[in-house]
Parts: sequence; C-alpha cells; structure tokens
Amino acid sequence: MADIVLVTFNARYIHTAFGLRYLKANLGRLADRCDILEFDLNRRPVEAMEQVLSLSPKIIGIGVHIWNVGLCERLLTLLKQVAPEITVVLGGPEVSHEIQQRPWILTADVVVVGEGELAFQGVCEDLLSGGTIQNQVIQLSPPDPARLALPYDLYSDTDIQNRLIYVEASRGCPYTCAFCLSALDRSVRGFDLDLFLGAMQKLMDRGVGQFKFVDRTFNLNIAICERILTFFLDRMRDGLFLHFEMIPDRLPEPLKALIQRFPAGTLQFEIGIQTFDAEVAERIGRRQDAQQAEQNLLWLRNETEAHLHTDLIIGLPGEAVDGFGAAFDRLTALDPHEIQVGILKRLPGAPISEHSEAFGMVYDAVAPYEILCNNLIDFDTMQRLKRFARYWDMIGNSGRFRTTKKALFCGEGAYQRFSVLSAWIYTETGQTHRIALRRLYGLVLRGLMDGVGVDGTTALEYVSDDFKRSQPGEPVLFLDDIVTGQAKKQQKRRSSATLVSRQKRHTQSA
Repeated sequence: MADIVLVTFNARYIHTAFGLRYLKANLGRLADRCDILEFDLNRRPVEAMEQVLSLSPKIIGIGVHIWNVGLCERLLTLLKQVAPEITVVLGGPEVSHEIQQRPWILTADVVVVGEGELAFQGVCEDLLSGGTIQNQVIQLSPPDPARLALPYDLYSDTDIQNRLIYVEASRGCPYTCAFCLSALDRSVRGFDLDLFLGAMQKLMDRGVGQFKFVDRTFNLNIAICERILTFFLDRMRDGLFLHFEMIPDRLPEPLKALIQRFPAGTLQFEIGIQTFDAEVAERIGRRQDAQQAEQNLLWLRNETEAHLHTDLIIGLPGEAVDGFGAAFDRLTALDPHEIQVGILKRLPGAPISEHSEAFGMVYDAVAPYEILCNNLIDFDTMQRLKRFARYWDMIGNSGRFRTTKKALFCGEGAYQRFSVLSAWIYTETGQTHRIALRRLYGLVLRGLMDGVGVDGTTALEYVSDDFKRSQPGEPVLFLDDIVTGQAKKQQKRRSSATLVSRQKRHTQSA
C-alpha cells in the first residue's frame, strides 16, 4: 500500500528514473508513504496500471520523457477510464512545453511544468490533508539547489548491482543551442559541493563503481570540475567508470594534467561537436571555437586514456549533405572512439522551431520528432542518412571493426565510402535492426568488395582481423568462403559476357 506512487517507463532496464527519486526525496514526511515503480519500454501500459493500482494509491505521478511519451499517454488514458477518482500528476520535459497543442496532457488532474520537486511536495501535502486542486497547470521557476534534498540514498542495492547510477553536480546550461531545451534556462546552478561529494562517498562505500553525470556542461567551472575529478582520482579502484558531458573547446592545462592521470577504462567524455560550419553554428546559437575543439579532441585522443563519445547532427538549418559529409570526414580524422550521428529533433518548446519556415523544416509530429526533410535535404535523402547513422552505430561505433574503420572510414572520403557501404547493406538486407553479428561481418566484407570496390584480399584482411579480435577462438573460414564465392561469381559473369560477345560476332553482318 502507498498513498503516492511515482511511475515511469525507462528506455531500458539498466536505466534508472533519476527524476522520480528526486521527487520522493523531497516529499519530506510523506516520503515513507511513496513508492516508485519503474518499467521498461516492453511493458504494456495496462500491465503497468495493474501493478500501480495494486498499491491502492491516492496520487499517481507519471514521469514523461521523449522516449516514453506514447506509453505514458496510454497509461493516463487507462487510469482515467478505470480509476478516475485517483489524482494523476504529470511531470517531466515532455509535458513542460506546448501543452495546449497536445490535449491529452490536460486530461491529467495536475501538470507540473519545470523542475517539480518542491511543487509536487506541495500538491501531495494539500491533497492528502483534505485539500483540493487549486491549479491544474503549475508553472515553475528553477529551484535553488540548496533547497533540494539529494536523492542518492534512494538507489537500492539492486540498482547498484545492475543499473546505471545517475548523479549531478549542477543543473542548467549557459549556452543557447536551438535544438536543446536547456537553451530556455541559461542559469547554471550548482549543488553544495561538500554535500554532493559526501553523497558520492556513500555511494562508493555501498559499492557503486559507475557514475553517469548528467550535468550539461561539466567543465564549465574548471575549479569544481577539477575538485570532482580529484575526489575520484584519490579513490581510484578497479571498475571505476565516470561519464561526463564536456564542452569541447574548454580544456585548460591544469585540467589536461588531471585527466592524464586517469587510467584506461575510467573516463568517458561525451563531447558535442554537432557541426563544424561556423555559419550554421551561429544560426542555431551554438557558441563554439571549432578549431580549438578540434585541437582538444586530437589531444584527448593521443595523450589520454579517455573514451571519446562525440556527436554530430544531421538536418541542421542551412547545412546540406555535403556540409555534413565534410564534418563527418573532419571528425573521423580525429579518430574519436565513437561518433553518434544524431538526427535533428524538434523538441516541444525548443527554439529550433524558429527556423522552420525559412529553411523548410518538416518534422514528424510523433516522438521523437525527427526531421523528415528541409529545403536542402529531401525526404529520400534524409531516410538514407538515417540508415547511414544506424549502420555507423552498428559498425563504426561498436569497436568490432577497428581495422576496417581505421583503414577506410577515417578522414577524407570516409563519408562517401561509408555511404556506399550503408546503401549496399540496406539494398541487400532491407534491414537496419536485428542483424546477427556473424551475418554483419559477412555483409561488411561483401559490401566492401561489391559496393565500395575494395579488392577481395584487402577486404578479407581487414574484416578477418576485426573478427578475430572481437570473436577470439571463432573460426573465420566463412569469411574466406565469401571471398572465394565472390571471385567465382565474377569469373562466371566474365564467362557469360564472353559467350554473349562470341554469339553476337557470329550474327553480325560483314
């Protein structure tokens, strides 16, 4: 039994609902009357509702995000049909903007717009003490972090053993990137660093080894960044892993020296490049020194053990295919471990919508709101680019094709060659998902030969080396058979062509 139930659908089981834990932590004396239920995207809303209602709640809070909006809408609809007497409160980024354009949101009893920890506490206090709802939509200003209780004690032992542990030392972002909702809140608010590090110590004492920081600009305040890194460096142990989102052009020498002290497998930096085109960057409000970012990435790759996860975006206003291709070539030349090729999204409320008319930006109205076409990239081309992004994640980012990637997909011509390979794989399979690993190696090998035009011996050398490294002990004869089979097909085609030519000669008039 629980008077308050907080529920959401995580993208995967390994993820944890950080926001729900914040809500419960800030319920004060009501926290003991609250339960959290987390499901993944495979759970049917009706099954989730059954589990929620089994707790006999008076208030249900639903956390709505871009990846779960459809499931949350369905859950809300079901709850209003089956248990209309229960107060349902919606919150989260997906219901914080453009509410009037999406009527289903207003079927909830209360909608909390913005960071809702303190407001949700107030709603629950009023309702459970016999009060009534005063405002259906509660508009909030960002709270002072000093007023918030930290949620880290609410990570269970099961969470610590099996799931990602999210943490944050700050909220907000000073930048104005038009595709991001953080552009609407330019204030950066830090948590008390002593309290935060004390909470991190408790987590480490409980066995947490992997920390994913959700701060949008971890290295904005260099002094704080250095103190946090030093905290973990002083407590280095096997299995420690730290993920940070970093500003690419802000890497002073003292911070560099600190990063160099971390061993391999410890640091992962998510670094948003998005575009190298200065005009496009200015148009979308992204203040970035591209040349400095490039130098910093090169230094990080060559002088540190940090794992580099970089980002580029397809479909930005004013950036054509050639522009994206040039950026891809430029970024691959720096050899980051991963390049996430993202598709531009029009998040509800994000300023990117200001460019829609001028650049013919057409977006899918259904989450995740990806761009369908614009005045420089038609729909068919955009679909091809989306497949490019998917195959790149399977091949370029997986770490399974390191030899092939370094030989063919780094630097000048990388975009063109991988575009050819991507198109070949899709023509051959009609699939972008559920391709078995062994089959993928065979497809890459055949695609290199038949599509990209790499000779069989060279292609076999690359792909066999990759297969042996990632699948040690597995036989590679099937790759040799592919090359042999392709050679026989080519020979057969040549023989057929010769026969046809001879027949034609016999029928030609003198």
